[in-house]
Amino acid sequence: MRKVFNFSAGPAVLPEEVLQQAAAEMLDWHGSGQSVMEMSHRGKEYMSIHAQAEADLRELMQIPSGYKVLFLQGGATLQFAQIPMNLMRGKASADYVNTGEWSKKAIKEAKLFGKVNIAASGEDRNFSYIPELSSWKLDPQAAYVHICSNETIGGVEFNWVPDTGDVPLVADLSSCFLSRPVDVARYGLLYGGAQKNIGPAGLTIVIVREDLLGFAPAGTPSVLDFKTQADNDSMLNTPPTYSIYLAGLVFQWLKRQGGIAAMEQRNIEKSALLYDYLDSTGFYNNPVAPKDRSRMNVPFTLKDAALDDTFLKGAQQRNMLQLKGHRSVGGMRASIYNAMPIEGVRALVQYMREFEKQHG
Repeated sequence: MRKVFNFSAGPAVLPEEVLQQAAAEMLDWHGSGQSVMEMSHRGKEYMSIHAQAEADLRELMQIPSGYKVLFLQGGATLQFAQIPMNLMRGKASADYVNTGEWSKKAIKEAKLFGKVNIAASGEDRNFSYIPELSSWKLDPQAAYVHICSNETIGGVEFNWVPDTGDVPLVADLSSCFLSRPVDVARYGLLYGGAQKNIGPAGLTIVIVREDLLGFAPAGTPSVLDFKTQADNDSMLNTPPTYSIYLAGLVFQWLKRQGGIAAMEQRNIEKSALLYDYLDSTGFYNNPVAPKDRSRMNVPFTLKDAALDDTFLKGAQQRNMLQLKGHRSVGGMRASIYNAMPIEGVRALVQYMREFEKQHG
């Protein structure tokens, strides 16, 4: 089998042993004679998978009582609309911090449901930093404050938690879910798509404080009402069963690795390896302010953009895939999620050194 290092931003690399376990269980899950894909979501076999996945996620993230865990569909993009639908609660506006492309998409959707106050923005420096909290213009009457904890495209990440007082803090964790410890109690709602750090596409996880449930306005479709979903244990309709099963395997894998704190140390080591090299050379450049750099998504450019295609072809020949940057920003991007082994980052840095020596 061809061994590759997959630097895709999502759908992204999964732990090899998780894929091996899923393959071994594909035709017969635990002697049931069924694949998980063909199980009834109301049957005892699948119900046990679903319950274990939630229990393991609660353990990993130390989710306090008073929070509901929802396994939903539609990706984080649907949450851009579903969150204001459920959390405006009759308030006049919500605060949003604009730190890049995914923040902008969330803001666009939220404007369909109410007034949006841009409390802070990094657009003045091409989204290369996160504005200091002292510069934010927060409304104490806002329904909530929304941040994107990690901008997948631009490569900026919140390495701190903003204090928003009594106003609920909402965070899109899509690209940094389970990559570092999170104090759930400091948030009103956390959400993210699974396909970057948790499992395959098709699953979206929402962790929401119970006192924020039950405020969807009349006319909200049932499937988009957080309270209805919570009351039905995320089974108002058929959930994304196989994606939940695979996410559950990833949760178990994370526990075997020592949990999220241990994973954070690995991610610090991996990202430092790449950033240290980028900072040592003028041939490559990372545009993000060092204090706001993402551990998960590392964008970089070459000194001469005419060499981009040559760089990518050489990387592919060395079995390093999906390094092309997002079409909106160009350049390169290495996504080094939990399942990316440090050997992959070492291989990338070695190739970058060789390429610089040849073309610099």
